[in-house]
Amino acid sequence: MSHPAVTVATLQAFSDAWNRHDIDALMSFMTDDCIFDTVAGDAACGTRHVGRAAVREAFASAWRAFPDAQWRNGRHLVSGERGVSEWTFTGTDGEGRRMEADGVDLFTFRDGKIHVKCAYRKQRALLPALPQPL
Repeated sequence: MSHPAVTVATLQAFSDAWNRHDIDALMSFMTDDCIFDTVAGDAACGTRHVGRAAVREAFASAWRAFPDAQWRNGRHLVSGERGVSEWTFTGTDGEGRRMEADGVDLFTFRDGKIHVKCAYRKQRALLPALPQPL
């Protein structure tokens, strides 16, 4: 059975779903046995999440940590069963600290979907909280 190839347009649509905070749309791009390696964790790969339920929860946790999270300036590349997305992450955490950092996702595709999403981000200190209006 032939599956449509993942394209740059596919990765742009995936990025758009991140910025809409649309977990159902995000998961529609992933294989059933998907893997997500986060930017940080105890292992060399960060923290590895395996399977739809675990990946779904890990994806949604980004929006809980940074309710206004956005991945801007996306640029995407696809070559066969591999892909790359470059982006600038911006967000404000629960204490009002702003974060801005450049990063990339490395993808492995299978059967026309994302099988592995491995995220890398430049480590940058959180910016101070913005002053509250009087």
